[in-house]
Amino acid sequence: MAVDIVHPRVAGIDVHKKVVWVAVRLPGEAPGERTVVIKRFKTFWRPLTKMAAWLAELGVTDAALESTGVYWWPVYHALAGAGIEVCVCNAAHMRNVPGRKTDLKDCQWIAELHEYGLLRPSFIPAAEVAALRQRTRYRKRLIEQRTAEGQRLSKVLEDAGIKIDSVASRLLGESGREMIEALIAGERNPGRLADLARGVLRRKTDDLQMACDGRFTGGHGQMCRLHLDAYDHLTAKIAELDALIAEAAAPFAAVIARLMTIPGIGQRTAEVIVAETGGDMTRFATSARLAAWAGLAPGDNQSAGKRKRAPTRTDDVHLRTAMAGAAWATWRTATRPGARFRRLARRSGKGNQNKAAVPSPHPAVHRLAVHALPRRPVRARHRPAAVRVAQHHSQPPPVDLPQARRLLTGPRPAADRELRLL
Repeated sequence: MAVDIVHPRVAGIDVHKKVVWVAVRLPGEAPGERTVVIKRFKTFWRPLTKMAAWLAELGVTDAALESTGVYWWPVYHALAGAGIEVCVCNAAHMRNVPGRKTDLKDCQWIAELHEYGLLRPSFIPAAEVAALRQRTRYRKRLIEQRTAEGQRLSKVLEDAGIKIDSVASRLLGESGREMIEALIAGERNPGRLADLARGVLRRKTDDLQMACDGRFTGGHGQMCRLHLDAYDHLTAKIAELDALIAEAAAPFAAVIARLMTIPGIGQRTAEVIVAETGGDMTRFATSARLAAWAGLAPGDNQSAGKRKRAPTRTDDVHLRTAMAGAAWATWRTATRPGARFRRLARRSGKGNQNKAAVPSPHPAVHRLAVHALPRRPVRARHRPAAVRVAQHHSQPPPVDLPQARRLLTGPRPAADRELRLL
């Protein structure tokens, strides 16, 4: 059975760092005949614009290429600027037969697949969404680097026998920071160092004196100064990025405001969700599709009636991390997502609470963004006392499971029913 041609004038592009190979498939002279033209271009911007102009002269309307690292970015922009519809595909979807794989054959294979409409395009964000995405991803990287600097500082203090973080909840809080600065300045008296504590930490003066009694040397002070300066520099850059992100996220203020009504989602998480999805959830038919795209759903690998190992996707780690963090943030909240998270955590067992973070937040995100529904906050008086969890408790109290199950599965108002996490 013959396969219908979907794109009669199509180009397949094999992208590399320094060169791209372009194969063009055009209608031939005889009916049903196809003509193939192959050409090589360098990846500097001017050759890429010449490549786009050459394809436009040939009447090419569609082009397909692999999402090879970051090297496809300039190729995509050159083709899009020439008015050519670009299909950026996952390399795993167009893998060629091993043993017959060359650059020339790869570009022809890509062109042939796209000619018959067998390639599924990836999501390419608009320019304003891409700008927001660059900033949110860079902010995440800087926050990770700042956390790493704090951990390096803790290791230096551990080597010096200074164990402030064993008494204080935060090493770089106001009290901890002043003690470290005093150590760098030459203060070695544990009593004077402990007197620098503030607030409730002053109740632990005796423990602080023992924590500040160590073998802190001048070399330790030099390393602590380097780590503190790097930490402060990264903090300043993160603050600058927050301002740039707020400016880039201004067109999506309404969507971000709706997302922030979901328990566990704050300003930064809402900005990440918009940056990664574009804020338009209509491209995902269901919340399950969104979860699978974010890597929060198991894969499918079934053959001969047997289900085999199928790990989750790891494509969009940024959205996956944000959604899992939002689920964890509901742990001690008196909300339905919080109750669901605690129930799933108990079912998964101690040490496996990460499994409970996977199915928690995505349905509400999808429904709220698609239907633009205002979410009515769930007040504590609408819930039985057995499932109310005070945020200051160190552990959640025992839950009356039958009563909680009736609450979670029973009838509820229409607005709340729309946001129920399935």
